[in-house]
Amino acid sequence: MNRRHFLSTSLLLSAGSIFGTPSMGWAASGNGWRMPDESEPHARTWMAFGASTAIWGKKLLPEVRRNLVTIATTIARYEPVSMLVHEEDYAIAAKLLGTSNVKLVVASLDDLWMRDTGAVFVTNTKGEKSAVNFNFNGWGEKQDFDEDAKVAPLVAKTAGVQLLETDLVLEGGGIEVDGHGTAIITESCVLNANRNPGVSKAACEAELKRLLGLQKIIWLPGIKGKDITDGHTDFYARFARPGVVVAGYDPDPQSFDHAVTKRHLDILKTATDAQGNKLEVAVMPAPSNVREQYANNDFAAGYINFYVCNGAVIAPEFGDAKADKAAHDTLQKLFPDRDIVQINIDGVAAGGGGIHCTTQQEPR
Repeated sequence: MNRRHFLSTSLLLSAGSIFGTPSMGWAASGNGWRMPDESEPHARTWMAFGASTAIWGKKLLPEVRRNLVTIATTIARYEPVSMLVHEEDYAIAAKLLGTSNVKLVVASLDDLWMRDTGAVFVTNTKGEKSAVNFNFNGWGEKQDFDEDAKVAPLVAKTAGVQLLETDLVLEGGGIEVDGHGTAIITESCVLNANRNPGVSKAACEAELKRLLGLQKIIWLPGIKGKDITDGHTDFYARFARPGVVVAGYDPDPQSFDHAVTKRHLDILKTATDAQGNKLEVAVMPAPSNVREQYANNDFAAGYINFYVCNGAVIAPEFGDAKADKAAHDTLQKLFPDRDIVQINIDGVAAGGGGIHCTTQQEPR
């Protein structure tokens, strides 16, 4: 049973007229917007203290809140953190956070997944910053999203930047960029009728290139219907830097992710980036076992969902000493100039997510 509560809604954001016109491309677009790579300097990290009993249940809720605080306070050692919080949860959040460098911002929320609900920030060569609203619709109307649909505009307003609108419906967890024109995106979530009915791959590419400064998109198939996101990119492949990708691999032949992660590796190992360079691919296998207390069928036991902040990489550990160390060592090789900090996020993982899912970077 998924720990997130599924509620049907009637709202479906449809594709509009932008899909009938060709993209101008990054070089020719009006303001030359570009989505920076996550490893570029941040102004802050955005998070949401949005876990509720209705979605997470009484058993998981306290642990999930502790996990959110651990993630936020760990990141706050390296950069400012702004965390949205229900007004009624302000006191408990403040108590758990203590004197850490985390700023609480009162907001209405449905859940905690800031990577998906928050604005995607872009910059240009003029030193301007904007934020894209990708019209969050509860991962294809799988969960109530009335309040979370308002998070991206709220974040943009609070950050004091222009909001860029689009008719595309997708989530930040489905987008991975190298900051130099290349993106990795899973077809299973972005090219899905529950987000963008009738929108072709070509039309989707044109709009993403316009908004995010992309020149090439490497499409991974992903897998629909196995988790609430329909297979977000940030659980499959991440850029460590331009030309270098770290990819997840599920070694369990009985897992639904086994075959798809093998297929992704085949695609990535033969792919080239926007500059025509062949990708270097580092493989990060999932742990063989996890701690039992919060383990369930939705437990997201993967190291790939790490978060890169100023001076550090924040990554999970699952109690598998050998696999945890291997993940740490791989990340240290990929990010030699950053601290690698592993933390326990078992409550969040039990809801099918990870550290990256709970965060959204605002570039400096």
